[in-house]
Amino acid sequence: MANVTVIGAQWGDEGKGKIVDWLASRADVVVRFQGGHNAGHTLVIDGKTYKLSLLPSGIVSGTPSMIGNGVVLDPWALRDEVAKIEGQGVSVTADNLAVADNCPLILPLHRDLDALRETAAGKGKIGTTGRGIGPAYEDKVGRRAIRVCDLAHLDSLDAQLDRLCAHHDALRAGFDQPPVDRAALLAELRDIAPFVLRFAQPVWKRLKKVRKAGARILFEGAQGVLLDVDHGTYPFVTSSNTVSGAAAAGSGLGPSATGFVLGIVKAYTTRVGSGPFPTELEDEVGQRLGERGHEFGTVTGRKRRVGWFDAVLVRQTCAISGVTGIALTKIDVLDGLDVVKICTGYRLRGNVYDYLPSHAADQTACEPIYEEMEGWQGSTAGARSYADLPAQAIKYIQRVQELIECPVALVSTSPERDDTILMRDPFED
Repeated sequence: MANVTVIGAQWGDEGKGKIVDWLASRADVVVRFQGGHNAGHTLVIDGKTYKLSLLPSGIVSGTPSMIGNGVVLDPWALRDEVAKIEGQGVSVTADNLAVADNCPLILPLHRDLDALRETAAGKGKIGTTGRGIGPAYEDKVGRRAIRVCDLAHLDSLDAQLDRLCAHHDALRAGFDQPPVDRAALLAELRDIAPFVLRFAQPVWKRLKKVRKAGARILFEGAQGVLLDVDHGTYPFVTSSNTVSGAAAAGSGLGPSATGFVLGIVKAYTTRVGSGPFPTELEDEVGQRLGERGHEFGTVTGRKRRVGWFDAVLVRQTCAISGVTGIALTKIDVLDGLDVVKICTGYRLRGNVYDYLPSHAADQTACEPIYEEMEGWQGSTAGARSYADLPAQAIKYIQRVQELIECPVALVSTSPERDDTILMRDPFED
């Protein structure tokens, strides 16, 4: 039996929450391996909606869930999210939730810096969630982070606070802000420490034991490959590696553990925030897709930008992430359109490109080359077998997999867990 790694193969918001929840019911462990509470996964189970930002999606189905070392952890956000889903009847204990003791913490000073920078950026705004994710990753790489394990040693934190404050006090002075209040920060950490430490453990060690026992591990990615700090539409990206390879480093298991890589892909394209978007639609079709797809960010509530399916981008993300098969979501949003379009290439200054160039100005200047297909009037909503789909919808799915050079493993036809057409079982591969 294979392990499965789930990643977003566009700009995030592809419907990973539902797919991970669907797979989690058959997994033994679910692991988050990168990002922070800027992720947003929505699960709909028996008509009940759960919105998660930090917790692995497996927590709702009762599958043991782990937050790996590649995540930056806001301990207060964790406390609030646990309280929220416990209020919905989900039990969260040290038995079904583990937090890597080497996770870096997101601190209030990180949120402050994120907001100060974005406000001062003017035309250079990236469109961050303002939750301190980027500054926390900077401190991790700068070797001045406070980590989960440090919460058990707060009386001996002076040297780390010296390094941390030397950096942040200088930055804050540049924004005409007072220095970090070390006493207040320590008091906040002392207050939250008992809650976090009840879940803290060496996750890599527990995963090693789980894997040795032959258990199925599901690695849950956040955001999407086009937001990867190396491979995405830089600088309009997140601050972590969102590709499948990050599952190994962000969990403490080797690259051979990642197994079947399932790329989640919408049947059209969306993105939140600033940055290039070659197939963006700013007409009535885009409006229709956005309304039918309920395209608002789970975390921010921001309206998502909407466009036609971009096969160039998905072919690129599948290659970069070694995707074994894709899960095509929200096919039902295209129901009723007379014509559907797929981007098959770009025109840029008289040349045709079959990939997205790296430079931001080139990405912005790319003009999509479209292939048009006949739409379908029948409904795909709620279909649970290929035979239930209209003929033109089947042709669309087949054309998508031809253009992205990657097979479709499953199709999602509604937010409900069981409204899923399975062509290839990732756990059986």
